Amino acid sequence: MRRFILMCASIVFGASCWAQAASAADPAVVGVKSANIFQLAPDADSDPKYKDQSNAERGKVQPGNNAPMWHQIGQGVTGYSSLSKSQAPEAGNLIQPFVQYPGSRLTNAGEAWRQVRNNWLIPYGGSLLLIALGAVALFYWRKGTIELHGSETGRKIERFTPFERAAHWANAIAFVALAVSGIVMAFGKFFIQPLIGTALFGWLTYALKNIHNFAGPLFAVSLVIVIVTFVRDNLPSKDDITWLLKGGGLFSGTEVPSHRFNAGEKVVFWAGVFFLGLIVVASGLVLDKLIPGLIYERSTMQISHMVHAAATCLMMAMFIGHIYMGTIGMRGAYSAMRDGYVDETWAKEHHELWYKDIQAGKIPVQRSQPTPPAAKPATTA
Repeated sequence: MRRFILMCASIVFGASCWAQAASAADPAVVGVKSANIFQLAPDADSDPKYKDQSNAERGKVQPGNNAPMWHQIGQGVTGYSSLSKSQAPEAGNLIQPFVQYPGSRLTNAGEAWRQVRNNWLIPYGGSLLLIALGAVALFYWRKGTIELHGSETGRKIERFTPFERAAHWANAIAFVALAVSGIVMAFGKFFIQPLIGTALFGWLTYALKNIHNFAGPLFAVSLVIVIVTFVRDNLPSKDDITWLLKGGGLFSGTEVPSHRFNAGEKVVFWAGVFFLGLIVVASGLVLDKLIPGLIYERSTMQISHMVHAAATCLMMAMFIGHIYMGTIGMRGAYSAMRDGYVDETWAKEHHELWYKDIQAGKIPVQRSQPTPPAAKPATTA
């Protein structure tokens, strides 16, 4: 054992002596000495062209100083890339060029988008939704549910056909899925994340993001069907002007005569469903990368997101009023879309001109084919 220890000690001592001899023979083996690149040529910045030097020129006077390269990257300069534009549209570009979006400072596009989102879309979009909710809550507190003034007759008029109701509910379900998931993703960190924690909130938003992406195409298809289905009865008429001037009778308590849809419903259709709806769908399809042939650059996605967020906030604010009037705001409105029929009294009080057209035979009482009664099974004696 003593011999083994002596042998190991002699090996270690010999190796140490060899390393010292090698170091003395070749000083470069000692190691690389660190140095401040600005101390290699402290007077290099006295050159008038110092700030305009390329990375190669700077390397001659201050080896290791790559400031010109990073300055170009910060200015959005695109470097060389062997990938084609079709394969990678932004290959070689790390930081986007400077732009100024509405509501942002003049800065690189990524920071400009962040400023618009955090300083405008989130606070003002959230405030708009809260104002809309507060408005309907105040209206319900002061007015309550709009009831019928007369008694129901028991005679029913078909207000919505099965196809119209199917189109409406498909669009409504997709809208609710998109609205809930969008609100959680945009505003959830303020009122959900503090309650459930970061990890669970991350899983929740991940699941809702996928629901949002899959519900989007369903909303797009059903929206087109809704527009085509209801566009004829939502065309403006001269009676709409009277309805708007009288505020729909909300303040006087007297119903203003209207056709199948009043001017308020037509505003929701044209402004909310048609105009904002198509903007939301178009920008959403871009964000889902479903537009063939479109080059998806970061600026494309940033602009689409800002347009999408602004349009959806306006759309949701309008639909809050629509949902209110279609549920607890007016007696019989929800059952009309659920079952398809309204009482004659309801039609006469809320849409008098439509009721008169039905009475005159211009519009049939039953527009769809009634479901035939089920045949009774044959009985044997």
